Amino acid sequence: MNKALFGTAILAVAAISMGMTAPAFAQYMGNVDTESGATGKNTLEEALKLQRERVTSAAENPATGSGTPYLAADGVLGASAIAAAVFGGIAAAFFFRARTGRYAAQGRG
Repeated sequence: MNKALFGTAILAVAAISMGMTAPAFAQYMGNVDTESGATGKNTLEEALKLQRERVTSAAENPATGSGTPYLAADGVLGASAIAAAVFGGIAAAFFFRARTGRYAAQGRG
């Protein structure tokens, strides 16, 4: 009985998840309209020109860095430190609670 119920639940979740998802397509760059001149998307040539300008700007101003704030709270190291503190605190609480309590082994600390 339990195996049949479990299998039915798994099939129901799979059917629901397949029905709720849509196919994902790659980004379409689009073509520039000849009359209005805009589609809201860059052509390949426009995207390459923009990337060349970005590389040139970065080469001319090496002191500006990449723009990623590593030490800020919303940066790489700041977010890592906050996540480590939160999950480390939770782990410490579990370890501390495991040493005492109803099911702790007698005579082992």
